[in-house]
Amino acid sequence: MTVKQYEQAPAFQLPASNGENVALSDFLGEKHIILYFYPKDMTPGCTTQACDFRDRYEDFSELDVVILGISPDPLERHEKFIEKHGLPFLLLVDENHEVAKKYGVWQLKKNFGKEYMGIVRSTFLINKEGKLIQEWRNVRVKGHVEKALEFVKETFKS
Repeated sequence: MTVKQYEQAPAFQLPASNGENVALSDFLGEKHIILYFYPKDMTPGCTTQACDFRDRYEDFSELDVVILGISPDPLERHEKFIEKHGLPFLLLVDENHEVAKKYGVWQLKKNFGKEYMGIVRSTFLINKEGKLIQEWRNVRVKGHVEKALEFVKETFKS
């Protein structure tokens, strides 16, 4: 099952870096959501992406957008990642890949001739009604956050 554009985004509830469980439903009616899946805390590409979201956090907030990052990393690793890079948004723990599978981002990957299952870097924009508005799959980090922000501005400008 893969999520489809303009349909209801798959519901989830996951442990978050604030020590609470966070659910998609927590934001319905109040905030749009940038939900981004990334492979691993502390790696170069994932660090760049997280810092890019950090640097544009206020711009997204002004547009009523909350940013949530999801990876299979455990809570302790998320906490270190947040502390090291001053990340102002929540990171969610998807150790069993259940949410990644719902969004179709847990896939077979190839790297240096090896095949393995992993997260395909992807970002989803979900509106206040819980509908998937836009998806960016197999994301290249450079320039991605700017593109996402431009799309959000165009879509939700008041």
